[in-house]
Amino acid sequence: MICLIGMQTTVHKFKCIRSFYEGVRPFTVILLVTGLFLSCVTRIEGQTPPGYYDPAAGLTGEPLKEALHGIIDGHTEYSYSQVKTLLMDTDEDPSDPDNVILLYTGRSQPKSTFGGGPNDWNREHVWAKSHGGFGDTPPCGTDIHHMRPADASVNSDRGNKDFDNGGQPHPEATGCFFDDDSWEPRDAVKGDVARMILYMTVRYEGTNGEPDLEPADAVNTAPAPLHGKLSTLLIWNVQDPPDNFENARHEKIFGYQHNRNPFIDHPEFADMIWGNATTAGEHLSPGQNLLFPNPFRDHLTLRHNPDSGCCGIVITDASGIVRSIISSWTSTTYIDTGDWPPGVYIIRATSPGKCIIIKAVK
Repeated sequence: MICLIGMQTTVHKFKCIRSFYEGVRPFTVILLVTGLFLSCVTRIEGQTPPGYYDPAAGLTGEPLKEALHGIIDGHTEYSYSQVKTLLMDTDEDPSDPDNVILLYTGRSQPKSTFGGGPNDWNREHVWAKSHGGFGDTPPCGTDIHHMRPADASVNSDRGNKDFDNGGQPHPEATGCFFDDDSWEPRDAVKGDVARMILYMTVRYEGTNGEPDLEPADAVNTAPAPLHGKLSTLLIWNVQDPPDNFENARHEKIFGYQHNRNPFIDHPEFADMIWGNATTAGEHLSPGQNLLFPNPFRDHLTLRHNPDSGCCGIVITDASGIVRSIISSWTSTTYIDTGDWPPGVYIIRATSPGKCIIIKAVK
């Protein structure tokens, strides 16, 4: 719930009554200087309102996408200048309320350093605004679900590149890589980026004079209202599930905009709409056991079908040194490969009566 209450020049008192509904935190009072209004936000931490996604129940593919659009369409809009102040709350450093966390560098930076200098922070449109030409105007250009604080010079280097793996390391944003047509964010926010892009493709469907934004399994998509690379984004969505920071940020945005990002609440919606993009990975046995991505860098992900009969996986390097043995797993298992040296790795997947061998490259 948001209460917008007209302010006098000086606010003498403001009292919010604590809700005793189970699971509801006390009201958080935030003074937003821009626009001179007081925002009183009631938030349920990490909890989707009951029935919110009921219209999407049992759907897949395009019908699911359309149902989600109907659920999240028509959010409360803010001006571009107001977004700056809102980001100071949504992306506040949990360890330092005077700072925000920057998206690509992960740096905690004073809120007061907003600006255009190389080490200032500014507003990053994760769905690059030239991909559809919507600029800084509402609703697309000020939708907080896809806007994050970023180092100004890093933001400039990312520019309007599509998202994909690969390239050269960025000199300032450790863990980010880039080339002429793509940007790879650090591992800790790969899923965040993917879910922001996927949100935009569902929220903006060409209705009410808004652009029709769509994902593309390609790069170099600007200036069309497309953003890529879909197959990579779907893998990132699996590799980097929502964490505490992303969930807390989501609840704050819901308090302001009154709409949610379905892919934070239900990351599985992505595969349910666009199909299992991890089929670009390696089939380890009958029944769609998959290991992806290949090539890989810091993680390998195993997507396991329990009906496939696969009973074990052994990963060795080219010299025969065993790097990982997997004999039991859940439906999705993550393998940390950050300390593995570059090279060729051999993956052996065994099932009754057969052994499948593939190569993966780091």
